[in-house]
Amino acid sequence: MAYKNFSTEQLRAADHAHHIHPFTDHQELHEVGVRVVTGADGNYIFDSEGNRILDGMAGLWCVNVGYGRDELADVACEQMKELAYYNTFFKTTHPAVALLSKRLAELAPANINQVFYGASGSESNDTAIRTVRHFWALQGKPEKHIIISRNDAYHGSTIAATSMGGMSAMHGQLGPMLPGFKHVMAPYAYELAEDGESDEDFGLRAAKAVEDAILEAGAENVAAFVGEPIQGAGGVKIPPASYWPEIQRICKKYDVLLMIDEVITGFGRTGEWFACESMGIEPDTITVAKAITSGYQPLSAVLVGDRMAQVLAKGGEYYHGYTYSGHPVCCAVAMANLDILEREGLIERVKKDTGPYLVQRLREVLGDHPLTGEIRGFGLLAAIEIVKDPATKERFEPAGHAAGLVRDHSIANGLMMRAVGETMILSPPLTWTRDTIDEAAQIAKTAFDLAQGELTA
Repeated sequence: MAYKNFSTEQLRAADHAHHIHPFTDHQELHEVGVRVVTGADGNYIFDSEGNRILDGMAGLWCVNVGYGRDELADVACEQMKELAYYNTFFKTTHPAVALLSKRLAELAPANINQVFYGASGSESNDTAIRTVRHFWALQGKPEKHIIISRNDAYHGSTIAATSMGGMSAMHGQLGPMLPGFKHVMAPYAYELAEDGESDEDFGLRAAKAVEDAILEAGAENVAAFVGEPIQGAGGVKIPPASYWPEIQRICKKYDVLLMIDEVITGFGRTGEWFACESMGIEPDTITVAKAITSGYQPLSAVLVGDRMAQVLAKGGEYYHGYTYSGHPVCCAVAMANLDILEREGLIERVKKDTGPYLVQRLREVLGDHPLTGEIRGFGLLAAIEIVKDPATKERFEPAGHAAGLVRDHSIANGLMMRAVGETMILSPPLTWTRDTIDEAAQIAKTAFDLAQGELTA
């Protein structure tokens, strides 16, 4: 490839001069220098300086089948040669999008049989917002437009998705937020549970915050509640078992639609095809992206429930869509990716083996570490709370500094691990084995020890 003729210094200079990175402090980036990732294989990424790094984040929560899958590259090439692109606007379809839609309907909960495509999770959450509000307008209830979300929720970076999400830092850079969104407490027991409060009671209290918001706004004005089964970018916040059944009851009671964001949890992350199955959720919409292609092509989708789809089908033209909705190459790669997940039994492995083992091993290695406040996990998602004092849950100051040290030492020693606030998170490829988990846990232990040495020096 042409870039192989350029040195690391030349690539860094070009990047510095011309590339605006997402979610990045560019002053800090330019001070420390960018890492040039040049290759990947299996569970590892490689940089231009010869470092091999175990990828504990599956790229960006997405590379579920691991790197270097020639089968996916071959499918993309074959599809490009046969039909590189055509739109689905002009009363047309193509085999890849038709067959992928059928496959997704078969995998999804029984009440979901229609699919609308985009290219990113942000796009599909925007689509879900529009679709939910359009549904109510077609029902003669345009005033039913408010969507209730949660603090620390991440639903994307477009203006609508940012407004729907609950990230205060993102809101601060948005300017005026779009109207029609309300936010309630997250089901984050580690910080928000009261002294002596059981997990069950906390889950019910967190769900009641949604009911209170519905009543405050008036149920006649509330279109939907939206949530990730497990809040991912917000710090892998796992709700108590009592939370989602109560949310389901509340939504049905007040005729409020339930929008589920499975951009991170979809396609095996929790040990089922969808986390909805893991948690007994009956959604009206599911947004997916990331692992639908394992990141090999950009594709996202909104899976639409029958109640909504039947109304939309009779509502005339819906003025919404994207140039790349149902892109043939992306859809073909998605089909092949789903085949790999199924054929290799990766989702079953997460449920019965590697998912439970990940949390077990992290607790064995880091459970009594002076920096560890809590270790939690669900499937191949895990979080480690970084604290100054485990007994009081006191954090280090400034916020984010301690976790940043752990992250940097982790990467320097060969494990890509992400820091979100004062929480370390892992979301590895589903191809990890017990041996891979052992390797990751030992590198994490080294990173924690090094960070502790700096913090207590």
